[in-house]
Amino acid sequence: MTTNEARVEWLTVAGDPETWRSIGLTVGGDGLIPLFGTGLKIAESTGADDAGIVGWGLSGIDPVAMIAGLPVDVVDPAPPSFADHALGAAELDHVVIMTSSLETVSGAVADATGCALKRTRELGTITQGFHRIGRGGLIVEIVEHPDYDRGAAEFWGLVINVDDLDAACALLGPERVSEPKDAVQPGRRIATIRSEVGLGTAVALMTLDTR
Repeated sequence: MTTNEARVEWLTVAGDPETWRSIGLTVGGDGLIPLFGTGLKIAESTGADDAGIVGWGLSGIDPVAMIAGLPVDVVDPAPPSFADHALGAAELDHVVIMTSSLETVSGAVADATGCALKRTRELGTITQGFHRIGRGGLIVEIVEHPDYDRGAAEFWGLVINVDDLDAACALLGPERVSEPKDAVQPGRRIATIRSEVGLGTAVALMTLDTR
């Protein structure tokens, strides 16, 4: 049972802050990339086994070390902060969690945060489930894949909403980002940052939700 409204304060990503700066994001001395709502916190990677999204900081929940095997830092609510980003980054749209059991991970998220599963979607043999953590907060997309065999659930990637997707893609160039295409979300477009950039996790850029 949560004592306050749950909120994802940041996602912790193991990697090199300079790599994230290279795509036009402002990274503070504490490794924080401030965004409206949930931010990113870049922690120095110690090797190949320590890369990508390695945890998340949540406020407004009871003390817990893990949610469905995903490391958690329970923190105090942070005051709003933001920085100008050359990329035009505004906010995180959602984070993706891969699992072999949507029911297990979704139940753990709901128990820890008090935020119930909002909806599910079937895409062939894949099932997606969606939570929103707090009012207007981060969307957590849980993907159950029949071929997922890595044991515990893991963070797979994230999507950043940008003010101008075409401008962001022009800044990065085609060697670092894919051509924009229509997103699954109606009326929105998305582009994927190429793995060669070295962010350590899947990252996509998407137009803002103007609905």
